[in-house]
Amino acid sequence: MESKMDEKHKGYRGPALETLKRFSVEVWQEVKVFSQKGEFQGIILPRNETADDKHIVIKLENGYNVGIRADTISSIQVVGRKEARYKIPEREFPVDQNRPKVTLFGTGGTIASRLDYRTGAVIPAFTPSELYGAVPELADICNLRTEKLYAVFSENMGPEQWIGLATAVANEIRSGVEGIVIGHGTDTMHHTAAVLSFMVQNPPVPIIMVGSQRSSDRPSSDAALNLIHATTAALSDIAEVMVCMFGPTSDRYGLLHRGTRVRKMHSSSRSTFRTVGDIPVALVSRDGVKPLRNDYKRRRKDREVILDAVFDDRVTILYFYPGMKPDILEAIVEKGYKGVVIAGTGLGHVNKTLYGAIKEAVMRGVHLFMTVQTLWGYTQMYVYDTGRDLMELGVVPAGNMLPEVAFMKLGWVLAHTTKRDEVIKMMLTPIAHEITEREPPDGYLVLQGGLPEVEKFMKSHLI
Repeated sequence: MESKMDEKHKGYRGPALETLKRFSVEVWQEVKVFSQKGEFQGIILPRNETADDKHIVIKLENGYNVGIRADTISSIQVVGRKEARYKIPEREFPVDQNRPKVTLFGTGGTIASRLDYRTGAVIPAFTPSELYGAVPELADICNLRTEKLYAVFSENMGPEQWIGLATAVANEIRSGVEGIVIGHGTDTMHHTAAVLSFMVQNPPVPIIMVGSQRSSDRPSSDAALNLIHATTAALSDIAEVMVCMFGPTSDRYGLLHRGTRVRKMHSSSRSTFRTVGDIPVALVSRDGVKPLRNDYKRRRKDREVILDAVFDDRVTILYFYPGMKPDILEAIVEKGYKGVVIAGTGLGHVNKTLYGAIKEAVMRGVHLFMTVQTLWGYTQMYVYDTGRDLMELGVVPAGNMLPEVAFMKLGWVLAHTTKRDEVIKMMLTPIAHEITEREPPDGYLVLQGGLPEVEKFMKSHLI
């Protein structure tokens, strides 16, 4: 059992604990800390017992946490005490019969989370109903029904959750809702968006995936605005699986990305999601949705949707690198994997050292598909001898499918059949724009210092 003193200094030890005791301060006290790095004011937070013993952590007035080395602190002055409140009260969502119905499924992630002050980590904690307590503007957009399917970080989403989510989405569409929003962690949201595009086909209403790069307790959180944008998009005319997140780093607008052409491209930026090999479907703001293209599937009045929620997890992605040895692929085959998506260099290449292992894998019934590490562009394996050799060995080029999308589709396909001809046909037959005939000339634009073509594109599409 922890002592009273342990409770006062929960988690602290070593030099950090000695410093707290020397200045007679406790966790949850609001303090001014004077150190060699400057003056800081905030609340002393508990520490995880596994954290280092050299830092004192405080939550600053601006909402951010900072660790201050104990040996740099000259004095600490107590200002008050503000023990943290973890929970946002749940509020029953107000119903207006004149507003359309939207269902919000919660799976976890930063958009449905809180900060654990003991560890400093973001953990799934908000129920979907709590989101209304945090974002009351949602009531001005729709009648929102919420259901918490899972409470996991997105790295813990897998076949069981994908199938459960797809089934729940299809059932909810059949019940008559006008749109679906799915709260999801951002790290693997593009994986789930891709597999949902195959599992829930031809939906009559929008299916919008949304997350947040910054937790709800932070001043820079994008959670509220992303939710507002997502529910707005869920009532649009675009009946596809899409990801809705910040467009620029500011809060000027969000973007709607197709589920099979989107990828998380930055570890921390709020504008992390980008359409690859194409352009986004639409811009979205509080004022509505502005399409950037006209080839999207339109909303329908029927409730018909194709649910095909299956997945074979005996698939993997093999990211090729120079000097790769064949024993990696041999081990994959020996472990019983039935499908491998290769992320090759250039137009879709690997070294000759792998040729023998590739030939053996194909002979043993393993399905190998080639994608490109560049993300932008197509596999064009007929250009060089290496590509032609690989095709003769049985590697199948996957067009401009993104590696993660090809991985998701291959798992879905192999749950239907393992016959080589049928697998190839299903993989190369586009379902949700995972393979496109061409990339748009204005698609591959990198925002580097106001390039003229970028400026022209931005000015012509701003709401």
